[in-house]
Amino acid sequence: MCDTGWQHHGDNCTCREHGPRIEAFVIPCMLLVLRKRPIHGYELMEELNSMPFLKPVPDPGVVYRHLRRLEDEGIVESRLEPGSGGPARKVYTLTAEGEGYFRAWVSNLQSQRDNIDNLLAVAEPVVGAESLDKSSV
Repeated sequence: MCDTGWQHHGDNCTCREHGPRIEAFVIPCMLLVLRKRPIHGYELMEELNSMPFLKPVPDPGVVYRHLRRLEDEGIVESRLEPGSGGPARKVYTLTAEGEGYFRAWVSNLQSQRDNIDNLLAVAEPVVGAESLDKSSV
């Protein structure tokens, strides 16, 4: 049994240590940061690391792949700015199309939150009752 309570056969644990993951959730988090101001990749990673609702934070490679894809799709744009004593850095900005994309993400997340709240309203009493049944055995 792993630390999440799931019983497994052999060493093939497929559960997530930190609970269920929503892989694409990093995208609206990135857009939220970009909506505030133009930013380079390193600063973006720092901002993502400080978000209490983005756990676990994806590695930089994942973030940069998303940035490239979002740029290819016209959601963000980049420009090179001279670095302070170093090479030029790419600075990313949210486009007008990106603003609409961000709003669509927020709308979708609100809908998903409502669905999750409805599921939990039904599931929590069941899980609570089952926990009581198991603890009394």
